[in-house]
Amino acid sequence: MTTDVKTVNHWIGGKTVEGVSGNFGPVTDPATGAVTTRVAFADVDEVDAAVASAKAAFADWGTSSLAKRTTILFKFRALLDANRDAIAELITAEHGKVHSDALGEVARGLEIVDLACGITVQLKGELSTEVASRVDVASIRQPLGVVAGITPFNFPAMVPMWMFPLAIACGNTFVLKPSEKDPSASMKIAELLAEAGLPDGVFNVVHGDKVAVDALLAHPDVAAVSFVGSTPIARYIHTTASANGKRVQALGGAKNHMLVLPDADLDAAADAAVSAAYGSAGERCMAISAVVAVASVADELVAKIKERAEAIKIGPGNDPTSEMGPLITAAHRDKVASYVTGAAAEGCEVVLDGTGYTVEGHEDGHWIGLSLLDRVPTTAKAYQDEIFGPVLCVLRVDTYEEGVALMNASPFGNGTAIFTRDGGAARRFQLEIEAGMVGVNVPIPVPVGYHSFGGWKDSLFGDHHIYGNDGTHFYTRGKVVTTRWPDPSDAPAGVDLGFPRNH
Repeated sequence: MTTDVKTVNHWIGGKTVEGVSGNFGPVTDPATGAVTTRVAFADVDEVDAAVASAKAAFADWGTSSLAKRTTILFKFRALLDANRDAIAELITAEHGKVHSDALGEVARGLEIVDLACGITVQLKGELSTEVASRVDVASIRQPLGVVAGITPFNFPAMVPMWMFPLAIACGNTFVLKPSEKDPSASMKIAELLAEAGLPDGVFNVVHGDKVAVDALLAHPDVAAVSFVGSTPIARYIHTTASANGKRVQALGGAKNHMLVLPDADLDAAADAAVSAAYGSAGERCMAISAVVAVASVADELVAKIKERAEAIKIGPGNDPTSEMGPLITAAHRDKVASYVTGAAAEGCEVVLDGTGYTVEGHEDGHWIGLSLLDRVPTTAKAYQDEIFGPVLCVLRVDTYEEGVALMNASPFGNGTAIFTRDGGAARRFQLEIEAGMVGVNVPIPVPVGYHSFGGWKDSLFGDHHIYGNDGTHFYTRGKVVTTRWPDPSDAPAGVDLGFPRNH
């Protein structure tokens, strides 16, 4: 790799620290395919330095007042709000998503910062008085210590903000290992936290690959690990970190279904399917990747989806007229394309094939068009795998019951949706479907910040969902204190505490 590109280094102890391992990874502009940046990859010693910085900072931060923590978070929130565009530009440059989508990502991250600013309510304990004569019992929550976050490429600002605001608001210190594919947003966030007055060492960033990840999973001073990514890696993170005695929340992959009943508003359902399947180029774990059409609606629904998909403009993320950008890497683009090129042989009807798409003047970018597969059998790889790209599968069933059974048979259980005008059917669906997040006429049911995000089955490993009340509980541990104090009137003779004997 040439060295005439900028280098992204680590953030340790409140400042940028140059990488010393000698290992670097390339960061490309997905719209052009050009390497624009190199990112330093941490070795074990560099991870140790970041954890040591966080551990030293915890001595003061863990006992700091809630007022101090929330004051800093309020300042950070104002800085984050003022720098929305700058962060969105970094996301577009390295991830490729369109600017409006990147701005939306920052906005959703801000929701969790808002929650962290009001953490005082979530950290209130409980008190029971007179459980026995002059005995009180109190429940309190305390921080864990050093916690780590390992985050994916698809939301380089939002997903870290699902983690660290609550973690540091609860009194922990944080080490972030972001995706090496788009590392710059995390460094900008680190700078804003420092500008807000966060003490050195409370928030650290180390870049890298499996070496850095494994060092965090094994480190004896890391108390907990949060992860968002694919199911195989989530399972590995959970198994490895748990074996090392750590608390773990590991959010995995998905194959989100959308059930469309015969009474649904098909225009609304088609609009929802297109936005949920192809938004952010399908590179999101809450994308709808399988539409399950019931009975007679399938032909008309597929036609409406096709019509809308063909109108989507694909182009560079910094072009305000673009509605969808490129994929993150050429290798990922090729993998996504393979599911479409092999679909017909597996029994699918290829309604739209986006594999040959390119953008004039940006021919070396990581482009792929929108693909739509109909009559997809459950045995097809395009249905079984999490594609993480702009490929939508349509499956046809005869009844509501058949559709729910098909969906519940999936090993994934992240998010799901139903489109119907029937309240009874919707109520039955939300109780019968085996998924952690359910939308009723809402295609991407990502909860707001004060409700927790997380799936079921192979979409989540660990007992806690992320952010919301689960996030607060994950980043704290409970303690119960039982106390008995003698009444002042019972003081020994000769000791006067100022209370009359007849009180």
